[in-house]
Amino acid sequence: MIDCIFCKIVAGSIPATIVGETERSIAFQDVQPRQPVHILVIPRQHHANVAELANNDPEALVDLMQLGSRIASEQTTGHFRFTFNTGELAGQTVFHAHGHITSNQPVNS
Repeated sequence: MIDCIFCKIVAGSIPATIVGETERSIAFQDVQPRQPVHILVIPRQHHANVAELANNDPEALVDLMQLGSRIASEQTTGHFRFTFNTGELAGQTVFHAHGHITSNQPVNS
């Protein structure tokens, strides 16, 4: 998608602090963190939301969840949330599927 900020991050045309990646997914620091740990995990291929991702590419969803779980175990003490907003009324503001890993318990605290 030409106007999708997350697609631009995947393409490397917008910088991001990458904390992990696989062939199908990428994880990076949120630029406006709401907790000490706030990482976004996205599929490299564009899907509007997690429901669309699950329906169209369930293997990519599994990959995204596995990457997110690994990053959460590396970045937190094991106490974290991994959440997805689907649709504007649910709080989704970037319409590229993405999960938020958040925690007030970073691994180094």
